[in-house]
Amino acid sequence: MPELHESAGTGPGDAYFAVFPDCADAAAVARSFTRPGTQTLSHASGRPWLIGEWGEHECVSVRAGQTSLAVIGCCPVDTGELERRAARLRDLAELETLARTLPGSFHLVASSGGRVRVQGAASGLRLVFDASVGGVRVAASRADLLAAAIGAEPDPEQLAVRLLWPAPYPLFESSIWRGIAAVPPDDALIIEPDGRTARRSRWWTPPEPTRTLADGAPIVREVLAEAVDARTRDGGVISCDLSGGLDSTSVCFLAARSPAKVLASTWPGRDPADTDLQWAEKAVSFLPDVEHVVWDADASPLVYTDLLDIDDPMDEPTIGVMDRSRALHHLPGLAERGSRLHLTGIGGDHVAWCSEAYYHRLLRTRPLFALQQLRGFRALWHWPLAGTARALADCRSYGRWLADSSRRLRGPLPSSVSNGLGWGMSPRLFHWVTPDAERMVGRALREAAASVAPLHRDRGMHTDLEQIRSCTRIIRQWDRMAARAGLPMAHPFFDDRVIEACLAVRPSERVTPWQYKPLLSAAMRGVVPEACLSRTNKAEASMDAANGLREHRGDLMALWEDSRLAELGLVDADALRRLARRPSSPGLSKGILYTTIACEVWLRGLAPAKDEAVPTTS
Repeated sequence: MPELHESAGTGPGDAYFAVFPDCADAAAVARSFTRPGTQTLSHASGRPWLIGEWGEHECVSVRAGQTSLAVIGCCPVDTGELERRAARLRDLAELETLARTLPGSFHLVASSGGRVRVQGAASGLRLVFDASVGGVRVAASRADLLAAAIGAEPDPEQLAVRLLWPAPYPLFESSIWRGIAAVPPDDALIIEPDGRTARRSRWWTPPEPTRTLADGAPIVREVLAEAVDARTRDGGVISCDLSGGLDSTSVCFLAARSPAKVLASTWPGRDPADTDLQWAEKAVSFLPDVEHVVWDADASPLVYTDLLDIDDPMDEPTIGVMDRSRALHHLPGLAERGSRLHLTGIGGDHVAWCSEAYYHRLLRTRPLFALQQLRGFRALWHWPLAGTARALADCRSYGRWLADSSRRLRGPLPSSVSNGLGWGMSPRLFHWVTPDAERMVGRALREAAASVAPLHRDRGMHTDLEQIRSCTRIIRQWDRMAARAGLPMAHPFFDDRVIEACLAVRPSERVTPWQYKPLLSAAMRGVVPEACLSRTNKAEASMDAANGLREHRGDLMALWEDSRLAELGLVDADALRRLARRPSSPGLSKGILYTTIACEVWLRGLAPAKDEAVPTTS
């Protein structure tokens, strides 16, 4: 039986909680979630409503009559405003409006009239899971919290699905635990007064991309500034990534306007062609009050570092373990310099840029314009003419595309043009995945294809949303790791209001072969100096990945010596050991091992915790 990790919930920035309905049976179940250090919020009836751990500034809760509201996470809403909202609330459905106006990244939980409503963030950075615990429907911000309560085991079929490179929507959003359901980020969970039945209600839909860049850029600037202000308004010391790229540079300049003292953190690349440090130094030359911390490039951990030592509590596998050491290595040093929070530019690639797949529709609505742009993309990405024509002529529905993918799992990696102009990258399994696992994956893909609807009818918007939601699955795990390491992280580009503002801009102006991130450049004009907006590329870590494979092949060999995946019959450990002996094998540079390593590392981390965990509820 899995147990809650001994360090779960420690440190600011790692709030977790479970939500209980307002009924007598739930009160008994709630007692089993109480452990040293947990806090409790109550329904108006006095019964437990929320139990978990959160920092002093991570939860704002109010009550007005029989209505209780709680905002957990980062949201600059004060108690008075939330009380007024609660007093005016007549129906839980009205919370959709509130959720779409508040800045930040947070969970919103409500109790009114015997019903309970729980929602996370549309970005997927804050998720909701639910399960029947002792016959009572319980929601939680983490799947492992519920797994510990009901003694759930990982589902082998879901583990097989996670071996896909990559797992497509909706498969990557399913719970990996038996008996636990994952609520889609754009849905809210509503638990009825009986405490045993629950339903989902769609609370968020993406905006229609109709704004011009000229109209949209000021809005993006406003909401991004508000997102940064939500983290910096209380002053103190804040650290920021500063790679010299547009994303981190924008966040750094916005933070520098706040009451906080800013530390700008730069990791120069090992590759001699890497220009991050030059661009970062150029940016800092315009920020005299910002302290620039430059780390030793050779001290930066490589990809694949410390895989055998990872013991972070994770409620699902994540390829984030591959870069865990790189992502966390500098955080203790910044904390020693006084930083209370570290801001990143992660998410800028996902919202300030967008998928070229929009041009599949634009070719049909604005053919002359689209053809001109597509010629530029062909030159930029080296797309062959025949392949481009085939991708543009492919009019399969998402469900059909998903079903077809189930028949090509062992095929060669798809071309970049089919990935770029299609519904996404067609998933693949590799030779070390067993036939039994392949059958499980094929069945899961076909079952999903039979009923799935894309995230949006436009494959460009679908791809953008899928990329946002798949990235935040990684980032939410990094956030827990960072909090455990002593310095929480935050990612303003992934705030829902920022995502909405960016997605509302016409894709024909948001993605173009002739300009790099035109939306963000326009939005930051007047905030970031022109000299810093002129960068048209970003550094890549391919050299670090290749070196990491060579230097850590011994760890990879050890990883497969007593493979948990092999014990489950999902992989061939001998094939993986042979691959580890040949780190220069074709394909490994593309990261095709990542999902397999992620699942293996996660399974190894499920060993029982040393301290007392949440007991099983029968």
